[in-house]
Amino acid sequence: MSILPVDQGIEHSAGASFAPNPIFFDPENIVRLAIDGGCNAVASTYGVLAACSRKYAHKIPFIVKINHNEFLTYPDKFDQIMFGSIREAWNLGATAVGATIYFGSPESNRQIVEVARAFEMAHELGMATILWCYLRNSDFKKDGVDYHTSADLSSQANHLGVTIQADIIKQKLSTNNGGYNAIKFGKTHAKVYSDLNTDHPIDLCRYQVANCYMGRAGLINSGGESKGASDMAEAVSTAVINKRAGGAGLISGRKAFQKPMAEGISLLNAIQDVYLDKGITIA
Repeated sequence: MSILPVDQGIEHSAGASFAPNPIFFDPENIVRLAIDGGCNAVASTYGVLAACSRKYAHKIPFIVKINHNEFLTYPDKFDQIMFGSIREAWNLGATAVGATIYFGSPESNRQIVEVARAFEMAHELGMATILWCYLRNSDFKKDGVDYHTSADLSSQANHLGVTIQADIIKQKLSTNNGGYNAIKFGKTHAKVYSDLNTDHPIDLCRYQVANCYMGRAGLINSGGESKGASDMAEAVSTAVINKRAGGAGLISGRKAFQKPMAEGISLLNAIQDVYLDKGITIA
């Protein structure tokens, strides 16, 4: 599965997101990149997709991102709030809706309730649901180590996500493990670190898959920010790890749209080639 997500105009500001390639201030170019890049779907905001729905909703599946952390409040805050209704997403021709929960944050309880209700209605209308399962708590950084991408913590976020019936979980690739023990909170088990994991990135990702009901809900990993020359190698590496761990695909935005259209298409195609390659198998 290959999805182009472009909600960064809200999440990171339009200027920060689109100044590197200003053609993407125009919503149609976002949808065109997804189509020309061979993606399975395009995920974006109500405004972006509504502007293009009459022309493109029947040509590529639309995923409407229903909540966002807007980036204009001062001082900065981090809270996902609803930007529209499920009925509105359905009316503009969406086949799925997506939402973010900041697990571990003070606002997470409210967000869980809001998103669970939204997903219930989406399913009633026949739409699929995708949850951006992100951790956010300043205390998840301990002794210079960032445990926001720890396998044990991120996997528990996945487990909470599938509990509210997310059909697909979007998660950052794990970079370490042992968040519970380092931060000294919650509950875990020694076998999470001895029997169910190693420090190999495929094993860390496999544990994320296990917490998506053993893959019954698909795990797609995120591509991350654009770093320039290393984008292609990083995207392909993440795709290989995800596929070999039993994941369902990759969702890559900034690495694709913050460069010329042709280069973005090439990157998306390279990701897709990993999943089409029968020689890359489950580890």
